[in-house]
Amino acid sequence: MKIYTKTGDKGTTALFGGTRVPKHHIRIESYGTVDELNAYIGLLKDQDIDQKFKEILFDIQHQLFTIGAELATDPEKAKLKNGKDRLNIQKVAAKEIEFLEQEIDRMNDDLPVMTHFILPGGHPAVSYCHIARCVCRRAERLATALYDLEPFEEAILKYLNRLSDYLFVLARMLSKSLQVEEIKWIPKKSS
Repeated sequence: MKIYTKTGDKGTTALFGGTRVPKHHIRIESYGTVDELNAYIGLLKDQDIDQKFKEILFDIQHQLFTIGAELATDPEKAKLKNGKDRLNIQKVAAKEIEFLEQEIDRMNDDLPVMTHFILPGGHPAVSYCHIARCVCRRAERLATALYDLEPFEEAILKYLNRLSDYLFVLARMLSKSLQVEEIKWIPKKSS
């Protein structure tokens, strides 16, 4: 399979199912941002962090590929003529969302109470985690815009929302496990 097809040379691309849309289409922006998030999760996973976190991040990457595939599918062509799902893959479900919630709660139980907003930084792994969180929030914003135009499985929106929360708490947990101080945002008083 060649990487270049030349079919996108005029600024369009094909959705799964064959429909061609402009490369700036909200659907392309949505799954492209999920792909960007997946790359940042990979960068975070490649850091010197606890193996358990690496395994969870690996699972998250798989979920993000599933989400990307769903978002890349033309809703008009999501089903085959025989009524079967064109993608034929396990969709993101409540159990994946519940898993993130359980992990958030587990980590929060081990962390000090937050008394201030936290500035990203302190260690590269913590910073990468915050970058992934910000990209996740952008993916969520774009997905909600797409959802308003062309609804899809609501579990995708819930998953992205919970994932950004997970990444925030993970950044705090990484600060603790890497023994770096969380940087509190303390507003400067005007003079």
